[in-house]
Amino acid sequence: MIIKVLGPGCAKCAEACETVSQAVAAAGSDARVEKITDLREIMSLGVLATPAVVMDGAIMCTGRVPGKEEVLGWLKA
Repeated sequence: MIIKVLGPGCAKCAEACETVSQAVAAAGSDARVEKITDLREIMSLGVLATPAVVMDGAIMCTGRVPGKEEVLGWLKA
């Protein structure tokens, strides 16, 4: 599984990346977390508001930092 955390590098984007990384570790998942800062790549994924999280090509949230429990739910689904 590839999880992409999208954002230009602001504090909220860093927080989102940290939250996702913590959830992956807590779940014992082998998912790979990638931080994407390139605006062209972000837009090509169909995201217009950051931070955003994309899991295996599916947009999970945009314009907000997801909670750790929320991310854990995504990983279990």
